[in-house]
Amino acid sequence: MGDILIGVCSWTDRALVASGWYPAGRRDAEGRLRHYAGQFPLVEVDASYYALPTARNSRLWVKRTPDGFVFDVKAFSLLTGHPTRPSALPAGLSADAGEPRVLDEVWARFTDGIAPLRQAGRLGAVLFQFPPWFRPGPRAETFLGECAERTAGWPVAVEFRHPRWWQTEQRPTTCELLRRNGFAAVAVDMTQTLPSSVPPVTPVAAPRLSVVRFHGRSPAWGTGSKEDRFRHDYTDDELGEWVPRVRSLARRTEQVHVLFNNCCGDAAVRAAARMRSLLAAATRADGPARRTS
Repeated sequence: MGDILIGVCSWTDRALVASGWYPAGRRDAEGRLRHYAGQFPLVEVDASYYALPTARNSRLWVKRTPDGFVFDVKAFSLLTGHPTRPSALPAGLSADAGEPRVLDEVWARFTDGIAPLRQAGRLGAVLFQFPPWFRPGPRAETFLGECAERTAGWPVAVEFRHPRWWQTEQRPTTCELLRRNGFAAVAVDMTQTLPSSVPPVTPVAAPRLSVVRFHGRSPAWGTGSKEDRFRHDYTDDELGEWVPRVRSLARRTEQVHVLFNNCCGDAAVRAAARMRSLLAAATRADGPARRTS
């Protein structure tokens, strides 16, 4: 049975900071991370999607967290084909991913920014979350192959947001494509009432890692404000649906990362803590896993 690590997508989310979850005296940048790392063993860095990470911050993150604490880092928007603000790029570069000089420089800056995490053994995965218009086909396969070349030696997890990737007839091809490139697959929990809904399947493409990301089940996904899209309090029944799925992934991989992205107030940290309790109860009833935390 592999390890199951549980956390949330960002410890710096403004709604979380404003919720009162961080105690008095632990609300500065260092105190927040130290407090968070005392509660969970894993976090996803989502700020790296909006701005290139820096080696300085990565070194501080290592310094402020205990041995064994793991960071999953979301790939910068330009690297996954998302629109990118020109102000998020280094001076002198345009937001044109088709220009080789721009792409090379952005990849170099991203690589340097996460290097301290890799060197300290704290990089759990780099998450490539592709946009809804990134659909199966030769162009996507070529793009993924280029990503594999750029990330050789990195732990990489891929989340597809076009539902066709995980529809029944496409699923074996998708798994083989990820496997060939050395990428772990990301399973998704989200509302299932929309044409864009990704099915809640649990594929395994790499023996080392599987990732599950909980986006909440708001029907405003894809249309509302950020708060509308992620406003969801998971019930025990909803989390319970995933307990056997997560444990099944742990039987097939060395490590499972379970991350809550319903970042509205303290909903994500509450759901993460509750999922930890449900998994621990299942472990006690059904035999030990190596680690559930």
